[in-house]
Amino acid sequence: MLEYARAAEEDVRVHRTRASKIDSLTGLIGELAFAQWFLGDWKAHDVRDTKGRPDFLEVIEVKTSAYPWSDRLNLLVREDYAEKRRPEYYVQVIVDAPNRDAQDIQPGWNCRISGWATPDEVDKAPLRDFGAKGGGRGGYRCRYIAIKDLRAMEAFPALKTFQSAGQEG
Repeated sequence: MLEYARAAEEDVRVHRTRASKIDSLTGLIGELAFAQWFLGDWKAHDVRDTKGRPDFLEVIEVKTSAYPWSDRLNLLVREDYAEKRRPEYYVQVIVDAPNRDAQDIQPGWNCRISGWATPDEVDKAPLRDFGAKGGGRGGYRCRYIAIKDLRAMEAFPALKTFQSAGQEG
């Protein structure tokens, strides 16, 4: 999974203000971890096919951060992204890094699919510049919802819809 994500990194990189040098890789790993959970096989998801649109079924946007796991972390949605797009679901994945300043992702690190929110919940969330890894301003603001306040993945409506569709076909 990690090697596949590294190979796809340049193809999906978005050239904008970044919080860290591993933003693209982190996002890809989050998508693939979610694909494993949602589809049952991360290889069934083409990360190169979602640039500029929601990551799954045109309705699910996966947001990923690489930090040491804590339920005090947040689902972050850039203000400019939230204004342009309204996927039906935002899902937060945390790549459980050994420290907050990780400059790479290593084999064996765990990914935690931490919960989900609707676009209405994101729109009502407060805004803040969370800064860049290593210090300083990030240069953009994010809507944020604490992970402990997200909805549980067991109640994720798209999973039931996807599983029903798969059983019919």
